[in-house]
Amino acid sequence: QAQLVESGGGLVQAGGSLRLSCTGTNSENSMGWFRQAPGKEREFVAATRWFGGTTSYANSVKDRFTISINNAKNTLYLQMKSLKPEDTAVYYCAAGSTSWRPRDYYAWGPGTQVTVSS
Repeated sequence: QAQLVESGGGLVQAGGSLRLSCTGTNSENSMGWFRQAPGKEREFVAATRWFGGTTSYANSVKDRFTISINNAKNTLYLQMKSLKPEDTAVYYCAAGSTSWRPRDYYAWGPGTQVTVSS
């Protein structure tokens, strides 16, 4: 089973960019990114199949975030551009599905904090 670890979070000004990475994968069939802000439920951000196929995004991040995979490095990425204060959250990578529902994933990383200042 994958032991996932996220990295790349930090503090950035609104309009800035960050790239999150997720390592510890085992070429999972499908993977996703979720986020959770204080006092809110964990929400879907993006998902993709490991060996190609369609990607999916939450409407709130579409056209600003890009999910991708480096097969040689067994690493999942989330490129985030035009960041907004409302993107502030702990970001998690997860393995096992392309679903928007957290319960459909079987492995999770501990998360990385992203803070966007206005």
